[in-house]
Amino acid sequence: MKTPHFYAVIIGSEILNARRDDKHFLFVRDALRRRSHTLFASFIIKDDTSLIHNTFKMIKNDPDAVMFSFGGIGSTPDDLTRQIAADIFRDGELIPHEKFSGDIIERFADAAYPHRIHMAELPKNAELLHNSINNMSGFYLDDRYFFMPGFPEMSHPMVEEALERFYPNAPELHRQTLIAQTSENTLIDVMVKLDKDVDFSSLPMINNGNPLVEISVASLDEELCSSSFQLFINALEEKSINYQITANNKK
Repeated sequence: MKTPHFYAVIIGSEILNARRDDKHFLFVRDALRRRSHTLFASFIIKDDTSLIHNTFKMIKNDPDAVMFSFGGIGSTPDDLTRQIAADIFRDGELIPHEKFSGDIIERFADAAYPHRIHMAELPKNAELLHNSINNMSGFYLDDRYFFMPGFPEMSHPMVEEALERFYPNAPELHRQTLIAQTSENTLIDVMVKLDKDVDFSSLPMINNGNPLVEISVASLDEELCSSSFQLFINALEEKSINYQITANNKK
């Protein structure tokens, strides 16, 4: 993949019904930013078989997808993620993972049966993510689909492990930003001319009742970033609109 599309899938009815607060979105966003990556999309969804199935299927259909899925890999009846991951990313079969099975038996002995041992039933060719809290692993498929517990203390180190191993740093991104004393409507003619490889955003604001717009352009190509940014400057100066450059950097 040229540029990974990072997805966060946060599974938990308890978040949506306000019994717990989400702890994952900000963590994943910031872990990616430290490596010059950005989130492509984030979803908080309930423990619903069809919804999880459709969400995973949509992500699988993106050839550049990298997914971090939180929750639903335990052994209780509402833990749906392992089976759905097998259905979407493999052939539907869950296979006991030898090492994980051994870890469960080592930790719980006879109490590993009849329920806990099912946590080691994983999709074919699954690899383990280390759980530094209790050694009850997460898992991943194809070096790009990562499945972790809902507990932040367990899952967040797994995110760091996955990023360090497979996606440590993004290519250098060049970004330039300005704030202009006008509405974004003034600059639409420039926006539609931008190259498709330019990452562009227009954020309207209000200051004391007056419209402002923040324009930001970014690209892996430094020259393309600069020339695209200059199009906005030229348009603003042609119309005698005041502006201030607020960022001219690489990140």
